[in-house]
Amino acid sequence: MFDPFVPGFAADPYPVYAAERSTRPVQPTPFGPWMVFDHATSVRLLRDVTMSVDVRKAIEITGVDPRNRTRMRAELLPDRPPREDTSILNIDPPDHTRLRKLVSSVFTPRRVADLRPVIERIVDGHLDAVAEAGEMDLIADLAFPLPFTVISEMLGMPESDREQVREWSHTLVRILDFTIGPEELVQCILAGESMRGYLSEVIEWKRRNPGDDLLTALLQAESDGDVLSDTELLDQVTVLFIAGHETTVNLVGNGVWALLQHRDQLELLRDDPSIETTAIDELLRYDSPVQMSRRIALEPIEIGGHAIDAGAFVLTCLGSANRDPQAFGPDADVLDLRRADAARHLSFGSGTHHCLGASLARLEGTVAITRLLRRFPDVDAQADPEWNGRLVLRGMDGLRLRLG
Repeated sequence: MFDPFVPGFAADPYPVYAAERSTRPVQPTPFGPWMVFDHATSVRLLRDVTMSVDVRKAIEITGVDPRNRTRMRAELLPDRPPREDTSILNIDPPDHTRLRKLVSSVFTPRRVADLRPVIERIVDGHLDAVAEAGEMDLIADLAFPLPFTVISEMLGMPESDREQVREWSHTLVRILDFTIGPEELVQCILAGESMRGYLSEVIEWKRRNPGDDLLTALLQAESDGDVLSDTELLDQVTVLFIAGHETTVNLVGNGVWALLQHRDQLELLRDDPSIETTAIDELLRYDSPVQMSRRIALEPIEIGGHAIDAGAFVLTCLGSANRDPQAFGPDADVLDLRRADAARHLSFGSGTHHCLGASLARLEGTVAITRLLRRFPDVDAQADPEWNGRLVLRGMDGLRLRLG
């Protein structure tokens, strides 16, 4: 059975994925959910409107939380009952449709495109800071602060306390892994409470001090008389920080590491701006920042010849699907920045829950990676990455670079 704890998996899970995909593309796991490893079945499930993302529906059907979070939380933090989650990541239509319409009305492609000068300024500032030293930690010095600064400026957040909010966000994303233990669960819950408490104060401050920013636009967003409630607004702002931060960190880190391992592709991107669009999609395909996406069966279904019970969790392994030869040809394990169909990757999901911030992530990743390569054309790694070992948000905690 699929074992994500075998030695070497954190550094390179793709041989394991290939073995599972070719032998048991659909299978139960020892830690609870079913896993799907091939591209075709993953697309089918991600686009299946009869599948859910709402954990509460699984609990309603089975009477238990398949992740054991409810029981662990009750035992560890009995005075902190779970709150209702209204973020667009974790709710189904029609509520998801309504909230996505309101949020997307202000999170437009034009607003994102207009951010390029801002992103370039932030990236250049971080590169200026390390140029004299001739070395850097890619994650700490660029990948980690970049998306957080961008979303903070987009929202019009006050500059004070940004480091603390970034720390809460970094802690909170651990809750996505099914294998999280009791101690980490407590840390995640407390970080979430602190984050929401702080953002509630910021939202109230913004009500009194509106500006030309995304948070003000969200406060004023309206469609056919519909507006975001206070809880909905808080949850969407929180998820913008969490989902928009860690995934972009991983895109920059994983993308630069892939290029350093394929010097011919690095030089191609460095010297040819015309391939930037296909290049960023190929980097997303080759080593996805998000490795898994969950769905919940609301009724008994059959997947790949297996009977799946109602209430069961099914994890589509996006990292495996993105390397499926049935979708990307016999060279699916090869990094090819000119790959014509790279955009078929599933790194942003698919269907109703396709990532709302995909265009922003692409832009941040493109600017960060290309400006690094063109500013320091002989950049190289000083050591192997320090991988974070997470199953869902694959990335690294550090990567030392010599800038040349």
